[in-house]
Amino acid sequence: MKLIRFMPRSTIALLVASAVGVLAFAWPLFLQTSQAGESAIGHTTDAPWLFVLLLPLLVGVILAELSESGIDAKVISLLGMLAAIGAALRALGPGTAGLEPGFFLLVLAGRAFGAGFGFVLGAVSLLGGAMISGGVGPWMPFQMFACAWIGCLAGLLPRVGGRLELMVLAAYSLVAGVAYGVIMNLWFWPYATFGSDFSYVPGDELAENLHRYLLFVVATSLGWDIPRGILCAMLVLVLGRPILNAFRRTARKAAFEAPVVFDTATEPAPVRDLPDLGRTRG
Repeated sequence: MKLIRFMPRSTIALLVASAVGVLAFAWPLFLQTSQAGESAIGHTTDAPWLFVLLLPLLVGVILAELSESGIDAKVISLLGMLAAIGAALRALGPGTAGLEPGFFLLVLAGRAFGAGFGFVLGAVSLLGGAMISGGVGPWMPFQMFACAWIGCLAGLLPRVGGRLELMVLAAYSLVAGVAYGVIMNLWFWPYATFGSDFSYVPGDELAENLHRYLLFVVATSLGWDIPRGILCAMLVLVLGRPILNAFRRTARKAAFEAPVVFDTATEPAPVRDLPDLGRTRG
């Protein structure tokens, strides 16, 4: 059951938004930059422009879905409810030791409702969680992209059932939890100094910079990323089956894909003449 389908317009909007996200993360690896220091790490020059590009693109995805009948009032209400739950889960564990319980919800929702729903849910729930926990900063648009990709890719996993489905989702959750941290380090790594073996070198070959980046990840953030993936995988194994069943039962009962058909062939019932009560009494 895919509530937000990949229609032509929405597919283009999602691809454009993802391309902007990839460029925002990876452009220092391909274009030489001499930015450094606190202002560069804080993205004081490019973060506002990223917001300027990101928000219209996300609105464009929603408008494309609305124009192609991919979203209706029931989908929006479900999306809002799950985004609120995801934001609350993020507030309960805002990255402490890498433990973020909200990731498993993105995986299960993306699996049950489709890649498009997972993409939108990931971005919206991260935004809501940042507002609740006070985690608003130049890193937030990068986090929105990363969470959106996690929910989106969960909807693109192979179609399997039974216990194998939970195993696939748990393995994906483990990889996604680690990959989230690996990707998120790119938002500040090219602008900071960590020593000759771990720092970005402007103008150096891509392979050399990637080697230093992997060394930096292993030495710093991997101890946070692995617990995040393990927690997400464990939650999927323990809570995945009942939550998936609930999601799919909700989709069936709400009849998200059932078209509304008006039967015009049935003639209306004739209206009987009411008795004249006055004349009857007379």
